[in-house]
Amino acid sequence: MPSAKDDIITSTAAKKSIAEDLAKKQREISVTEFFEKNKHILGFDSRAKSLLMGIKEAVDNSLDACEEANILPDIYVRIDDLGEDEYRIIEEDNGPGIVHKMIPNVFGRLLFGSRFHALRQSRGQQGIGISATIMYGNITTGKAVHVKSMIEGDIARQMDIVIDTKTNRPVVSNDTAFIWEGKEHGTYIEYYIAGKYMNGKQSVYEYLKNTAIVNPHARITFVDPKGNTFVFERATDIMPIKSKEIKPHPEGMEIGQLQKYAQNTAQKNVKAFLTGDFSRITSRIADEVLEKSGVSEKTKPDKLTRDQCKDIIKALGTVKIMAPPTDCLSPIGDNLIKKGLMHVLDGMRPDYYAPPVTRPPKSVNGNPFVVEAGIVYGGDIPSDGPVQILRFANRVPLLYQPGACAITKAVSNLDWRRYGLEQRGGKGVPYGPAIILVHIASTKVPFTSEGKEAVADFEEIASELNLALRQCARNLKSHLNKNERKKKTRAKFEIVQEILPMIAQKSADFLDRPVPDLDMTISKIMNVIWVEPTVEKKKRSRDITYTVFNYTRDVRSMRIHTQVPKESVNLSLYSSLGFVEMNEDGKVTWELTDIEPSKHVDIKFELTGEMADTFSAGDVYVSGINPVMVMGADALPGDWGIKGMEIKTYESDLLVDEDDDAVEEVENLDDE
Repeated sequence: MPSAKDDIITSTAAKKSIAEDLAKKQREISVTEFFEKNKHILGFDSRAKSLLMGIKEAVDNSLDACEEANILPDIYVRIDDLGEDEYRIIEEDNGPGIVHKMIPNVFGRLLFGSRFHALRQSRGQQGIGISATIMYGNITTGKAVHVKSMIEGDIARQMDIVIDTKTNRPVVSNDTAFIWEGKEHGTYIEYYIAGKYMNGKQSVYEYLKNTAIVNPHARITFVDPKGNTFVFERATDIMPIKSKEIKPHPEGMEIGQLQKYAQNTAQKNVKAFLTGDFSRITSRIADEVLEKSGVSEKTKPDKLTRDQCKDIIKALGTVKIMAPPTDCLSPIGDNLIKKGLMHVLDGMRPDYYAPPVTRPPKSVNGNPFVVEAGIVYGGDIPSDGPVQILRFANRVPLLYQPGACAITKAVSNLDWRRYGLEQRGGKGVPYGPAIILVHIASTKVPFTSEGKEAVADFEEIASELNLALRQCARNLKSHLNKNERKKKTRAKFEIVQEILPMIAQKSADFLDRPVPDLDMTISKIMNVIWVEPTVEKKKRSRDITYTVFNYTRDVRSMRIHTQVPKESVNLSLYSSLGFVEMNEDGKVTWELTDIEPSKHVDIKFELTGEMADTFSAGDVYVSGINPVMVMGADALPGDWGIKGMEIKTYESDLLVDEDDDAVEEVENLDDE
């Protein structure tokens, strides 16, 4: 009969055998195998979304490649419905092309790319997107991707590629050279995918339309499965500012990151490592950090211990270091945001494009970022539903997971009732005829997932979003208030102009005397300065006139201010009446002196070129006069950074009982 000792030995042997069996089954998993089983992490979690994600990755790559080569992008996208939820996707660009030996790795290998280690703004960074699309197409249809590419001055090459998911390596076939008629350089990909083509807010059409808004320098042609062709024409020839690569910034760095940098540096000592491998660390700051951390400056970086790295990180948090440099970013800019919106949304005929806002650069976890925002209001935009929120990150539309995105949360948390939009309970997405655009540009946008569909809700980002949206909302509220005041004053003015001449004519007929001049009488009754902008639209230019009416009892002087696109300015601006100056931001000042009561003056100038249509004549400001008396212009904002005139007041400015004034004038006329 087995003893207790024998049972223990048998049990131990059994456990050892199980452990050995498990060990035999363990093996390394390739990154492709992982994503093959977890496609949803990359955004391939439904048929409709998978179709869109593939096109998105291809277009993003094309835009990045064209911009790096300083080529105005010309992109072609076509979708063919092959039946049974299978589609053929064709995407072609006019970019610089891809070196022949690199084509298999670009399209047939995950986590292979040129931008992952580069600290600068770009659409793609991880080297996953387009190869993941090819992998998904291989898995769902069993068909290879066909790639053509041509470098300028070289012969074109083409090949078919399938990804070996076990090794994360491309399997290439039909690799041949060919003559690509009419093509000087560019890339063409043709792949097959199981998907579902949908219309609506999360469609391929909406993605390409939104891409055109924030990439107005690109021309995008789209052919849908029914053969309908849509062309989003290039709105400008101005290329985005090219972002520059920067060194890592120490703000928010973790101990493990510092250890990794220290192991890989070519510097000979820790002081040279800090000053040479990181941005914004000067020799003085390095000395201060090393003194506080107790680490000798002669220590070799690869000999730093974990505790020493921890002490350096702690010391870095106690010294003042400049924010990261921002030439690594390429924000869209106020004028081009407006240009893109106007070009794509023109069919909605909006009443008002609020001046877009570009916030000063900030940083989160050591990565610089910039928030930009704009609002479009009125026209044919539906007024009975929630406002449309256009979310972008590094010039790429974000169409999915709006509720998880910091942008949507920032819009929902603002009390829009104060700014003229309906909002039930003071929270949530507002209702009204408006479109809100928000763009975040960063060297590393903190997305909530690898699918890059929503921005994480970091405190620094939330704060900048709030400030940008508030400034845009104030611009909208100012416009709505100005229009309402102007509407009421215009109605009163029309009544006065209609009634007084009738009374004057009847009185003159009755007394058999000439009809008196009513200009001064009307001015006394109205007691306003009226600024009336007019714009004559031409094909490549705009003729602008600001007519300033003095409907007050006194001679008036003031300054008029507006902001023009500098690219469109010509000599007519500098020679316009009362011109004083234009600063580097395009902010213009005119000074008008001694305008007689019941008289008017005209400021006339011309704007030319492709950016002329972005000028908003209604965004005009005044200084040197009480803004309450002015219709059609607002008080000069304090944050404009330019000097206005001091206000000169008159006794008549204090007379506010305009109805009594009107009665008095009519009674005097009857007496006459």
